[in-house]
Amino acid sequence: MDFHTIHHIAIIVSDRNQAKEFYMNKLGFSLIRENERKDRHDWKIDLKINETTELEIFVKEDAAKRPSYPEAYGLRHLAFHVDCVDDMVKELEAKDIPCEPIRFDEYTHKKMTFFHDPDGLPIEIHE
Repeated sequence: MDFHTIHHIAIIVSDRNQAKEFYMNKLGFSLIRENERKDRHDWKIDLKINETTELEIFVKEDAAKRPSYPEAYGLRHLAFHVDCVDDMVKELEAKDIPCEPIRFDEYTHKKMTFFHDPDGLPIEIHE
């Protein structure tokens, strides 16, 4: 088998406008397409993260809440590589996105921290 890159990551959110504000306007991902799926009673929004990776957002207002504590099986968090965690934290907090304190990954010895999307999904930034 030969896996090249991750094509997309799919998440479920509760509010379409709130998700677009957060992922597009605050994080800067660009819109590829947005479709209402009337037969499924939801919306599907595809965003471009970079040249090889997309974020696939499903808007389902009636989906169950994500269990975070205690942690549950399944996706734990999204993690993005950044050049400088300190600079990214400043940018995020300037956009009213609070971040956890910066810490060092005990295995990579690189700086990292977390912030959360409007539905509580943890998002990591890591040098």
